[in-house]
Amino acid sequence: MTVLSTAIDTLRGRAGALLFERVAGPDGPRNRDAIHNTPGPRWFPQDSPVRRVHGDSAMFIGGLTALLLQSLHPVAMAAVSAHSGFRGDPWGRLQRTSTFLATTTYGTADSAQSACERVKGVHARIHGVTDEGLAYRASDPHLLEWVHVAETDSFLRAHQRFGAHPLTAGECSRYVADMARVAEALGVPSPPRSAQALSARLQEYRAELRCTPQARETTRYLLLRPPIPVLALPLYGALAANAVALLPRWATSELNLPRWTPGERFMLIPAGRAVTGLIGWAMRRPETDGRS
Repeated sequence: MTVLSTAIDTLRGRAGALLFERVAGPDGPRNRDAIHNTPGPRWFPQDSPVRRVHGDSAMFIGGLTALLLQSLHPVAMAAVSAHSGFRGDPWGRLQRTSTFLATTTYGTADSAQSACERVKGVHARIHGVTDEGLAYRASDPHLLEWVHVAETDSFLRAHQRFGAHPLTAGECSRYVADMARVAEALGVPSPPRSAQALSARLQEYRAELRCTPQARETTRYLLLRPPIPVLALPLYGALAANAVALLPRWATSELNLPRWTPGERFMLIPAGRAVTGLIGWAMRRPETDGRS
């Protein structure tokens, strides 16, 4: 091994460790070991689409897209604004979310079910009233399904555009069916189980969606005031701009976010692929075979 290759491997290792700590938190290594190495049956087999999607760095863009899209539901956004700590503790919320996704995707069936039960316990304690006087419960299956549909659609869109190995049409529907397994465990009675059903369900929610002051504030926070180091802002900017470009046209219109198709095609998307490729290179661990 040459001096240059050694230096590159060292840089990669440090960058990957820093990213992993940000995303998974200080308990990340211990949690990763427990998730991947505890023996027992899993919800999803090794070759399942959900494992491929959730182990790809395209999730960095898909996660941002999901947050922007989810903000358009006024009741769901009111609950997030009143009870979520994503502004006060954004990294903590990201770490809890990433641990939940890793546990349900790769962990044992028992640990996946336990993770879902913990989330259901949190939801059961969250309730309130919107600024317009509408009562809400975080455990409401209709709100849970909105969060699930927006998340699944965003993750899938991101993977198909930026993933190292995009899914076939059949695998896309298998991914939606995989995600439905998790949604049911969280309290969604009849989640969509195919790509076509997912698209149709997303359209069914459109009449309920609009940009509220909370949605605008969330958008500004995610796009203009992210809690990241200054040196990382250019890379984050590429991720955030591609997250916007990944949204359905009606969603960017509702959020009053600009779109320029030629710029997206020839500049923005290539930049997004470069950044997600760089993240994937930094975080890849040969022994995990592509797992997160």
